[in-house]
Amino acid sequence: MYSEIFELQANLLKAIAHPRRLEIIHLLRDQELPVGDIHTMLDLPQANISQHLMILRDENVVTCRRDGKQMFYKISNPDIIKASDLFRSVLIEQNKGSNIAGELTLKMQDLLPLAQDPVCHMRISPKTAGFQTQHSGQEYYFCASGCLKTFQKDPDAYSQK
Repeated sequence: MYSEIFELQANLLKAIAHPRRLEIIHLLRDQELPVGDIHTMLDLPQANISQHLMILRDENVVTCRRDGKQMFYKISNPDIIKASDLFRSVLIEQNKGSNIAGELTLKMQDLLPLAQDPVCHMRISPKTAGFQTQHSGQEYYFCASGCLKTFQKDPDAYSQK
């Protein structure tokens, strides 16, 4: 019985053990998204997105529903987010005193006010943002790498005036 449980646990960890799949989980943290939005936010080929979503779906990390021609994805169990946050706290502990630990441990005052991703307009905070950059002395927060990459191609098109 225990060996079967360990096998199931290993399969779940393998499913999430990829930076892009972790990024997808991060995007779905508080919302359901259509595949097209995930594709835009991550700036990956549609085939790659589909493959990552299939792996996550096969291990019940995400669930999907069809609405017309669109497929929508969401996290299947809120404990997946708790587990991701717990892994992040382990990383903070393991990297105490480093720049990465400082980035991962924001004070409550850093969480408000909420920001908006300048590319896709998702509401995020510094804690929930996947990426951050500065442009012309202004901080910008992004939901995922695709939005950051789009911003970096032409930051003045998205900059706050």
